[in-house]
Amino acid sequence: MKLNLLNRRVHYWITPFLALPILIILISGSLLQVKKQWTWVQPSEQRGTGSEPVIDFPQMMRSLREQTDLEVEDWRAVHRIDVRPSKGLAKVSLKSGWEVQIDLGTGRVLQTAIRRSDWIETLHDGSFFAGDWTKLGVFLPTALGLLLLWGTGMWMFLLPVIAKRRKKKRLTASQAT
Repeated sequence: MKLNLLNRRVHYWITPFLALPILIILISGSLLQVKKQWTWVQPSEQRGTGSEPVIDFPQMMRSLREQTDLEVEDWRAVHRIDVRPSKGLAKVSLKSGWEVQIDLGTGRVLQTAIRRSDWIETLHDGSFFAGDWTKLGVFLPTALGLLLLWGTGMWMFLLPVIAKRRKKKRLTASQAT
């Protein structure tokens, strides 16, 4: 079988198997690209007072507990804390998907909002579906298949360009003689 025919067949037959994972990666990746511009994906960052943290963790927990609608009882509800001293704020990500921004100078809650970017990121890398199995068994092969599609597509794009250059070179050579 000729290389060009094999190239086209590989490109043709690999595409339907990769279509759905690639679509998920494209949509979630696009959303992650605009997460700072679109508050639906990730809440906008507020500014706190000062540039050095004044409150401690127990004060932070008191501020979280005061938000009764979040139902935070202890540290088990907290997924992570992102401290931004230059902005005077701490972003507390809860396991429930909420983000609470706390002023590091006063302990006052500046904002509570749903943070979807973490969930979208799990969609993007495939871990949302079944953890590492999907991540490594579907999304990694999809990435490698996409690389193969890129290569076969570039070959199909460059082949006519190379053929035209060869033809032009032969024409130029035959006209010179």
